[in-house]
Amino acid sequence: MSITFADLPLRPETQAALAEHGFKSPFPIQEMVLPIALGDGDVIGQAKTGTGKTLAFGIPLIERVIAPLDKEWDALVAKGLPQVLVVVPTRELCVQVTKDIEELTGNRGIRTLAVYGGRAFEPQIEALEKGVEIVVGTPGRLLDLYRQGQLKLKEVSRVVLDEADEMLDLGFLPDVEKIFTSTPNRAQTMLFSATMPGDIIALARRFMNQPIHIRTQDNEDEGAVVSRIKQYVLRAHALDKIEMLARILQADGRGPTIVFCRTKRTCQKTSDDLSERGFRAASIHGDLGQSAREKALNDFKAGKSDVLVATDVAARGIDIDGITHVINYQCPEDEKTYVHRIGRTARAGADGISVTFVDWDDLARWKMIDTALTLGLGEPEETYSSSEHLYEMLNIPAGSTGRMVKAKPVSEAPSKEPAKSSPTKDKSAKEKNEDRTARVRTRTKKFTS
Repeated sequence: MSITFADLPLRPETQAALAEHGFKSPFPIQEMVLPIALGDGDVIGQAKTGTGKTLAFGIPLIERVIAPLDKEWDALVAKGLPQVLVVVPTRELCVQVTKDIEELTGNRGIRTLAVYGGRAFEPQIEALEKGVEIVVGTPGRLLDLYRQGQLKLKEVSRVVLDEADEMLDLGFLPDVEKIFTSTPNRAQTMLFSATMPGDIIALARRFMNQPIHIRTQDNEDEGAVVSRIKQYVLRAHALDKIEMLARILQADGRGPTIVFCRTKRTCQKTSDDLSERGFRAASIHGDLGQSAREKALNDFKAGKSDVLVATDVAARGIDIDGITHVINYQCPEDEKTYVHRIGRTARAGADGISVTFVDWDDLARWKMIDTALTLGLGEPEETYSSSEHLYEMLNIPAGSTGRMVKAKPVSEAPSKEPAKSSPTKDKSAKEKNEDRTARVRTRTKKFTS
């Protein structure tokens, strides 16, 4: 018999917040981590992306924070200094984790701050001066604020490192080590990662106290690929990809969709092409400013757009339920990137579909990915936008054109009544010039006569 959140020894406020947001029973990673984390033990959580890791560490953190509305607040000496630090690799993940934690903390007055680059320092410094209990941040900006003396870490008792393998890939490990050494009063450390490279294991041994390693992958899913995702791999011609993509986006049952590209240029061009075809598309890539990236992501979450074209900067930072399709417009670099890309669908127990386009030039790369993950999809079928099997396998209605709207002929455009105006205003430029010339001639004739 599975447990529910109501069975756990949580504060009434936490129970109420969980119920309010529809959280009834913990996912497997949560069910395994929570008893240990609530007992203040160090945890290494290894699980597939999209399995609910944020609540697995978020709930224990919230439980241990002394908040302004708690009875213990008056006895707290260092009021307003951060008590919890969550370190994440990307800006998008920082925003998402902050949002998830804030959903459960409002009824206790816990203040949570997202700290990341691409934004001005001043608002973040101002929030720190007013006081926060939980700080979620990227390593670079956290260290910048710490070195300026604005972020004080001496009262931080709990540190979480989320997506640790991504930290390693992005070269953040030295920054992470500096953050760990700057939190001398750590009572609990939790580390979460989809994979466990040797450098991450060494980091855990150095900074964690007898951690319990929790691993949720089963023997049939060693590749960390979510089994509920139906995966299709198609050999596609570069010049036909946009046509194939547009038809897939017209498939029956297609909901919010993420399209992944390797390069920023391809990402923007694909988004522009889809918009021109009438799809509600937005893009996220490194050439966009932080405010533009946040607007694109917020529009996608709010349903104003239903196709998000992104580079891998968004592969780990987007945590949105209800994404039905992930399309790899360009083949991923490696198996880890592939796993994290397609992990944006089939979240929170749902099913999903992934489609990967493989150019002729990418066949060798794809075969290495297929071998590493033992997918059995190493020989993609040659496919075009007119191929019958494309329509059948992805449930695309016959006759789909890859365009959502048709441009109206000029003759059909509604005519507008011209606004009434004076005869002078209605004259063309040519007529005005002729009038001006006639007046000049008249004045000249009078002068000469």
